[in-house]
Amino acid sequence: MHRLVPSPIFVLTAPRSGSTLLRSVLDSHSRVHAPHELHLNLLSVREREWVANGFSDRYASISLDALGLSIRELEHLLWDRLLHHELLRSGKDLIVNKTTSSVQSWRRIAECWPDARYVFLFRNPLHIADSLARAWPDRPDIDPARRAAEFVAVMNEARAELPGHEVRYEELTTRPAETVRRLCDFLGVAWEPAMLDYGRFDHGEYVRGIGDWSEIIRSGVIQPGRPVPSGTAMAEALEPACRSWGYLPDPVGTQ
Repeated sequence: MHRLVPSPIFVLTAPRSGSTLLRSVLDSHSRVHAPHELHLNLLSVREREWVANGFSDRYASISLDALGLSIRELEHLLWDRLLHHELLRSGKDLIVNKTTSSVQSWRRIAECWPDARYVFLFRNPLHIADSLARAWPDRPDIDPARRAAEFVAVMNEARAELPGHEVRYEELTTRPAETVRRLCDFLGVAWEPAMLDYGRFDHGEYVRGIGDWSEIIRSGVIQPGRPVPSGTAMAEALEPACRSWGYLPDPVGTQ
């Protein structure tokens, strides 16, 4: 089906992995618009029945059938139109969606946009869990290690099926110019050094729920990450996840 935005770029990542930093850097490019988190997977279309004089009919369903559309396809049109609206509003020609929940809906995204492009943003799972614990100290319902492991698992599924470009948060914060230059090559845009000074540009408000709200992000400059947490039960619980992403060497004798 025709798409107004045929090849959007999706950042697939876990929460607390530096996606707002990456979004801010990319949004500083003259051709790239990276808006706040759009939560496309939470936007849905609902069909209502027409009821009058005790009788009901599903006129919307009849109309959609005649058009050859399903509710699912109608939602895809809504998602595509939202991206197109944002792109037109920005005056740029490439759009990046960095919503962290996108990775949990990667199959649906790939169905909606067969020609979408993907950037896989990785961070040490120990850092992800530690950051989750610090961001939600009053949420006993959130197990940081388990949540991080769940995102690692779904990221591994998506990476096995989808082509894309890999970025590591650690490289973004320690070798930003080299890392962002390679990303620009993947996106097919010229490298612009001003991207690294993202605080010079207007990226909208940093609001909880649609992006990071930390002072580090608000500083407007790329800062080194924290040391890796160690010696905790969390480290033991996340050992397989860390190993699968290359943050721990494989045990001797394994392939």
